Amino acid sequence: MIGGIIGALLIALIAWPFVRDEMTSPAPVSTATPEQAASNATESENDIVGAVSQTREAVVSVTNLQNSFQGGAQETGAGSGVIYKKDGNKAYVVTNYHVVEGASRLSVTLSDGTALEAKVLGEDPTYDLAVLSIDASKVTQVVKLGDSDTLRAGETVLAIGNPLGIFANSVTRGVISAQERTVPVDTNKDGQQDFNTEVIQTDAAINPGNSGGALINTSGQLIGINSMKIAEASVEGVGFAIPINEALPIMRDLEQNGEVIRPQLGIQIRDVQEFPSGFREDRLKLPNDVTRGIVVVGLTGNSGAEKAGMKENDVIVEINGKDINSFADLKSVLYRDAKVGDNVKVTFYRGGEKQTLDVKLSAQAATVQ
Repeated sequence: MIGGIIGALLIALIAWPFVRDEMTSPAPVSTATPEQAASNATESENDIVGAVSQTREAVVSVTNLQNSFQGGAQETGAGSGVIYKKDGNKAYVVTNYHVVEGASRLSVTLSDGTALEAKVLGEDPTYDLAVLSIDASKVTQVVKLGDSDTLRAGETVLAIGNPLGIFANSVTRGVISAQERTVPVDTNKDGQQDFNTEVIQTDAAINPGNSGGALINTSGQLIGINSMKIAEASVEGVGFAIPINEALPIMRDLEQNGEVIRPQLGIQIRDVQEFPSGFREDRLKLPNDVTRGIVVVGLTGNSGAEKAGMKENDVIVEINGKDINSFADLKSVLYRDAKVGDNVKVTFYRGGEKQTLDVKLSAQAATVQ
């Protein structure tokens, strides 16, 4: 027994240095040198600084000047814009429609403080976009266009603009909170939602004056035009931008044609829910489970709808298989998924019976859809 105890003590004495080293040695974390670790820590910051330097001079301030009763033009608002193209002696700026709305004169201020007169080439209240032209001789930078379809939630983005109309070329940082958010908007300010705008949601700070500015990725590419912000005391970090892939076709139409030519059925409409339940049952003869849709209250002569055989009091519930619950849904389906000359399948109720017709879309007139 004594021999066994002595043997155990000898083994313990021999093994102790190895156990001690194992207990005191730190767990391996990384094989990188301190210099490499420092480089990795600042890499994303360098990307952001580089992205801003590639874009900042392409972001401008836009001042809306309107004639006053006292005579002369007075500043009535300020926003932001982005230079996206330079061609010969002209440079092209995209901004929000509400930034330039009602202007008798527009001034664009470059990042170096140079103020230039701007001309409106076209406006689109539906998408809240406008395109301006300015003298290109002072323009030093044009933004690079990105691909908003490849955005991912959590991706770092930067908003550049003119918040409050006094802090030109301010940069805020955030992430993509969500792609393809649908936000109802009132484009004609009649108090009713009449279009569902597809936007990028971000928590990058977007304040008054940022409207029309750039939302860029860490490669310095323009992926959105900052447009809307929920500005309530209880709301923080909820900003919106028009995806560049949605904006580009509009920008090209405004630049080349001064307007956007959109398709229409050739009907005047009202939402089903505007009518009392008795009218829906007795006059429209809708089934009890049909509570949403749009009612045809008039047709344009020689329009696609009239030629196809649509009539007043038809209640449209689908177009090309997509639900039409409101006026906003109708505009969204026609504006996003169709073009002038297309044939669409319209599903509707007439006298309580569900029917379908193929309707050829024509160019939109001013007072019909």
